[in-house]
Amino acid sequence: MRIARPLFFLILTASLLLAACSPAVPENQAAETESVSEVQTEAVTENVGTLKIAVLPIIDTLPMYVAEADGLFAKYGVTVELIPVASAPERDQLLVAAQADGTINETLAVMLFNKDAVQMQVVRYALRPEEGYPHFRILASSQSGITIPQELKGVEIGVSQGTVIEYVTERLLQSQGLTADEINTIAVPKIPDRMALLGSGELAAAILPDPLASLAMSQGAVNVLDDSMNPEYGFSVYSFRKETIDTNPEAVKAFLAAIEEASELINQDATQYTTLLSDKGLVPPPLLETFAVPPFPKSDIPTEEEWNDALTWAKEKGMLSVDVSYTDSVNGSLLP
Repeated sequence: MRIARPLFFLILTASLLLAACSPAVPENQAAETESVSEVQTEAVTENVGTLKIAVLPIIDTLPMYVAEADGLFAKYGVTVELIPVASAPERDQLLVAAQADGTINETLAVMLFNKDAVQMQVVRYALRPEEGYPHFRILASSQSGITIPQELKGVEIGVSQGTVIEYVTERLLQSQGLTADEINTIAVPKIPDRMALLGSGELAAAILPDPLASLAMSQGAVNVLDDSMNPEYGFSVYSFRKETIDTNPEAVKAFLAAIEEASELINQDATQYTTLLSDKGLVPPPLLETFAVPPFPKSDIPTEEEWNDALTWAKEKGMLSVDVSYTDSVNGSLLP
């Protein structure tokens, strides 16, 4: 099956390249900082340490970029280096090699890290879908004629198998009454390929994260089902290597305090961060003026029920053969 390469594939590629680059620092920055908000001038005198964070070009990461741009990490006394990565495998390689201390991922990824020994701990929700603000959408090709979940029975749905993408797809369809033997997923691991096949009609349906799902919809894809009413499945989390938490909990606490304040600023007025969304490649250029930035959650951690549901699914898929402890893997003691 030959993969089409429509315009939005090029847009996505450009977005990923943007995320890997740092914007140039203007020569007059020193003068500008004299007039910045009080937030940026309230840096504490003692620095509690440095954290390296592996960062994918996804909307979930916006609070980190806001905290960096608005001087919030400095305010709370932590130095944070944001390391752009292009894929989840690259992210995980940095964590395994101890070249990154933390990241945004999902509980499933943390479970796989911890299947033999506790290596990672979830410390906070990163992004959690809300009504009107889905994280993942199951889309149908405009050529398919599919408009409702029941019409997806037996239809091949493009997913990344063994990931939160497949987990969300199955759980959402099950919530609409489809049984396991009526759900037919096909492996299309790369999001650009999934988008291209959906746009060309070679795939009748696929699941995509926002804002890329919104981009596909702007080009004709149909939103059949999304997770806005099922936040228990499609959320992302901040997680850190347990060694980092054990050796420098104060740095992680400071990081989370900065994320809390950054999230509040975004929720008050996200429009002030349009330039950041563009510079960091978090929203495709055609959507910058129309995409509604989702509200970011206040400090909290996944529930044991949410953890156990994902764990059950992973064991059913043969990804895990052991029960990975919620208590050992989710740590809410560092929240502000």
